[in-house]
Amino acid sequence: MSQKRVQRDKIINPELARMLCQLSSELNRQIGLLIHRSGKVEQVIVGSYGQIVIPQLGQIRSTGGRLRGLRLVHTHLANEDISDEDLMDLLFLRLDLLSALKVDKNGLPHVMQTAHLLPESREGKSWVFLEPVHPANQVDSAEELIVALEREFAQKSKSSVVDSGQDRAILVSVSTEPRLQAEESLAELVELAASDDVAVLDTILQRRQKIDPRFILGKGKLADIMIRALQHDANLLIFNQELNPSQIRSITDFTDLRVIDRTQLILDIFAHRAMSREGKLQVEMAQLKYMLPRLSSRDDALSRLTGGIGARGPGETKLEIDRRRINDRLARLGRELAQVSRERYRRRAKRRKKDLPVLSLVGYTNAGKSTLLNTLTNSDIVAEDKLFATLDPTSRRLRFPTEMEVIITDTVGFIRHLPAELVQAFMATLEELGEADLLIHVVDVSNPAFRQQMKVVDTILRELDLGDIPVMKLFNKVDLVENRGEVEQLIGDEGLLISALQPETLKGFLEQAGSLIEKSMQ
Repeated sequence: MSQKRVQRDKIINPELARMLCQLSSELNRQIGLLIHRSGKVEQVIVGSYGQIVIPQLGQIRSTGGRLRGLRLVHTHLANEDISDEDLMDLLFLRLDLLSALKVDKNGLPHVMQTAHLLPESREGKSWVFLEPVHPANQVDSAEELIVALEREFAQKSKSSVVDSGQDRAILVSVSTEPRLQAEESLAELVELAASDDVAVLDTILQRRQKIDPRFILGKGKLADIMIRALQHDANLLIFNQELNPSQIRSITDFTDLRVIDRTQLILDIFAHRAMSREGKLQVEMAQLKYMLPRLSSRDDALSRLTGGIGARGPGETKLEIDRRRINDRLARLGRELAQVSRERYRRRAKRRKKDLPVLSLVGYTNAGKSTLLNTLTNSDIVAEDKLFATLDPTSRRLRFPTEMEVIITDTVGFIRHLPAELVQAFMATLEELGEADLLIHVVDVSNPAFRQQMKVVDTILRELDLGDIPVMKLFNKVDLVENRGEVEQLIGDEGLLISALQPETLKGFLEQAGSLIEKSMQ
């Protein structure tokens, strides 16, 4: 049967349909054929009386379109219609068509029912049924139907302005938090994706009382995501929650899309933005620490000898070799970062000998720290309106109006749910904060969620045991605020309102910071 070829304009040849039904009736089991658009039968699947289970399709070549380029024709022995499970296969496997051959009591084809996906949902349905027909009475061309579907999917796509080499993502957030907080977190994920040059085609927010341990969200919502991915030609799903390895594998198997989580996205941003040798070392260490527990435990090479001549037993598996290599690399990176930490300590010692006070800029990512440093010191450090635009710490000299000189340092920005791997890897950088005489907490007051961002920064500073260092708050980007009077009333004496782009607004900061430093040095 696998040697048979199907006419390109037929869903299945009548004689092949008859043969399939007769064999299915004799075995009393459902039988399915996966048929390529070229007409070749790619796989024959034998199931039970009530269902068939489609194996992984990774080895079967795709056509390169939105749909997979395969159609499934299988038998139904109890005269039943296409089931919900069949429709899920149609959706999750992106099949061209799905047909059910109803077998009569004589083991012959009775009628063929066919469904296909829709480029745009109709009345809440993402698929439509064709008129049932006997396999011998097929009139419409299956090939023309599939070509028309591909064309409609392409026309409905909203990704025409996306660069060909750019990732096209749907962002998914499943939250148990109140809606406002969940929406703010999803909006931040959109900014993170933009920072990583990912085209965001759609966003999906689902609030649940309990997170699904396997798929994060329900199967119905996952089906909706699959339809949107088809319609937008998305190739990537980014989840706002950290996913464990089994969840990534489950979602990937169901959707046939690449799946990453918030932590992987942040790590990728850091990998792109790290410029210095130190930054690259820290990012690589964070990536390896994240990857190590997520190495697949499935290894089909258990009996392969990899221990060389004379080795006894199975030797090391590929999984064990990968783990050992990562651990060896982590140990090497740890030694190199320890050396970096010693070099930083020596540089700080030189500053201490010169009795130069140190100001460290801290704050939520994209709060304007680098722009503030540029304005204060006439520098040209990279400063963009993106999350994590700058990663590498930068120090500059700053002369106050009182002729006092200080060292002002810009550090990596903070963010909610900052990956633990990043915090550990960037300890060599964050040690700079411990030497500060004054922390300047820069806040983006134009962000409606600035209070929550301040709490995140305060929490991280406490976790780094920096709670004893004096903190001065600067509420930045006041030039972007519509009602300044309302903000002034809201802030009160908590800090100073400034705009890092307007040097005239920084006079009060310089006076107050100079006074605080002089007091600390007495």
